[in-house]
Amino acid sequence: MTSFWFIYYIYILLFQTALCFHLEQMVYKTGTNKIQHYFMHGLIRFCICMQDCTSSYCDSGVCSSLLYTNEAEGEEDCHSDMVRADDNERPGEANLQAELQMFRAQWMFELTPGVSSTGLEVRSCRTSARGPSVKAVDTKGKLELAKEEKARELFLKAVEQEQNGALYEAIKFYRLAMQLVPDIEFKITYTRSPDGDSIGKSYIEDNENDSKVADLLSYFQQQFTLQESSIKLCQPELDMNQTHISVLPMELMMYIFRWVVSSDLDLRSLEQLSLVCRGFYICARDPEIWRQACLKVWGRTCNKLVPYTSWREMFLERPRVRFDGVYISKTTYIRQGEQSLDGFYRAWHQVDYYRYMRFFPDGQVMMLTTPEEPQSIVPRLRTKNTRTDAILLGHYRLSQDTDNQTKVFAVMTKKKEEKPIDYHKYRYFCRVPVQETDHSFHVGLQLCSSGRQRFNKLVWIHHSCHITYKSTGETAVSSFDIDKMYTPLFFARVKSFTAFSERPL
Repeated sequence: MTSFWFIYYIYILLFQTALCFHLEQMVYKTGTNKIQHYFMHGLIRFCICMQDCTSSYCDSGVCSSLLYTNEAEGEEDCHSDMVRADDNERPGEANLQAELQMFRAQWMFELTPGVSSTGLEVRSCRTSARGPSVKAVDTKGKLELAKEEKARELFLKAVEQEQNGALYEAIKFYRLAMQLVPDIEFKITYTRSPDGDSIGKSYIEDNENDSKVADLLSYFQQQFTLQESSIKLCQPELDMNQTHISVLPMELMMYIFRWVVSSDLDLRSLEQLSLVCRGFYICARDPEIWRQACLKVWGRTCNKLVPYTSWREMFLERPRVRFDGVYISKTTYIRQGEQSLDGFYRAWHQVDYYRYMRFFPDGQVMMLTTPEEPQSIVPRLRTKNTRTDAILLGHYRLSQDTDNQTKVFAVMTKKKEEKPIDYHKYRYFCRVPVQETDHSFHVGLQLCSSGRQRFNKLVWIHHSCHITYKSTGETAVSSFDIDKMYTPLFFARVKSFTAFSERPL
């Protein structure tokens, strides 16, 4: 019986030695794969446990001697293999060799009696479990950031398409962005918060720029004063054989500038002309030009500059009607049609009509009510001598109340058409005298500003019709109720009105 267990132990010992040697070679060849490393380490520990179990059934002296002999032989074989591997090792396998040495040292340390391997196992398991989890979290975070950045690009592209008018393309990009990140709209809104310091700095810079612009006129004038005695408004940028405009005297230049302003008070063109050079800027700020423009708009009521600092500031800040376009309003209502023969169907019609008002600097005004659209009516309002029927011509004046509200009052009459009298038609009939009447329309409007544009809105406050009988001199007044049918008139600038100059300012 003893010989049987001895032979069985020798067989197990030889199997363990061969398995350990084979596993060690596999670990050395497979590289730095940690999963294979821990798997091989577990198999080696399993073989060691088998050795401990079988040693209890055999002679302690013989078995222990054989065990230590075989372990020594295995270590020598492993050492010889390591030497051979070191001879053939390439420079890139230095890290692999160091890791193998650490594995052998840890293995030998665990084989030493009295040393607990539980702590090492737990520690190794924790590090192995912690590494993949941290990597997984980092990878997930990077994917989320990439997805949010892609959604942000799609959302901004959709906004750009919407601003350009491509609504269908914008909807497509909005849908793609919402599929990636549902709340991408709120994230884009609040990702860039305004910086208080930057706002303060920009406010200071704006104030400095305003002060520089305010002193720009005096600065340019000072530069011209310090130049040579022959003052020139401008100099040619390139050499030319023709006569340059800079040789003209100051008086002739100012006369040209008055033609630019013209009798239509096109001060917008004057401001654009001032952007050419410093000399033109000084000419465009001439107080006499702006004073004459103010006198033409408000008359004798603007003799004093108070509370304004210059005539230009008065013209820009004081409420006034605009002359470079037309005030237009559109009114829409539903009208019931005639009843059909069966009595069950009655048509409804949507009626649209427009009111046009154009003001001139000399105090005249034109008003027209028609269902025709602005594309066909506005070109006819360029001059006062229009042939459009049903147009009202008259005069207007500006009135500023104590509550600082500027109102426009106008009196207009229909354009008279002289027709020849056909006396042959009434030769054999007794003439019946017809009372001749004059119709005049009185209009009251309040001047307002809306949005970024100034003085671009007229609100109805009064509308009446005065009928005067020439035979008796009596006047009948019919006032109209100002209701929702009197929609406000909004200003529309027309470039063709100021394209030509007929007279200088």
